[in-house]
Amino acid sequence: MKADCIRRMRTACFTGFSAIGFICLATSLALAQEASPARTPAPDWELTDLNGKPVKFSDFRGHVLIVDFWATWCGACRLEIPHFVELQKQYGDKGLTVIGVSLDEQGPEVVKKFVKRFGVNYPIVIGNEKVAEAYGGIDAIPTTFVIDRQGRIVSGHIGYDDTAAFEKEIQSLL
Repeated sequence: MKADCIRRMRTACFTGFSAIGFICLATSLALAQEASPARTPAPDWELTDLNGKPVKFSDFRGHVLIVDFWATWCGACRLEIPHFVELQKQYGDKGLTVIGVSLDEQGPEVVKKFVKRFGVNYPIVIGNEKVAEAYGGIDAIPTTFVIDRQGRIVSGHIGYDDTAAFEKEIQSLL
């Protein structure tokens, strides 16, 4: 009797976890479809780097871009950034540029410390509400866009994604 009760509880737990997994998968697929624009032109912007110097989107014309909206306090961002560092090392000489758009409200000093600590090897700019809205409204971070050499958005990723997903996309664009 006791074993039968335990078996039923395990079955119920497994069914519940399976349902939760299915819901998460369906949500992820819906978000991925929502975040996958059909090669629309990326919004133009001018922001400042960590030293207050202007940086324009047009400065990167002809490059394949990974534009990552992130913040120093974001756990998923902290997991993803080392992957972007590696992608920049591996593909930078082939025309890839990763651009980090910091949404930190504490200012550039906090971001500078983070960049140094994590060995970030790509440009970081300080984002604002205007640029976040231009990219469709950044509701979650990290939110990352892959942009082709013609300045068109190829894909969008909401939340953490692994290196392989980005690598597959950029290889076809380089």
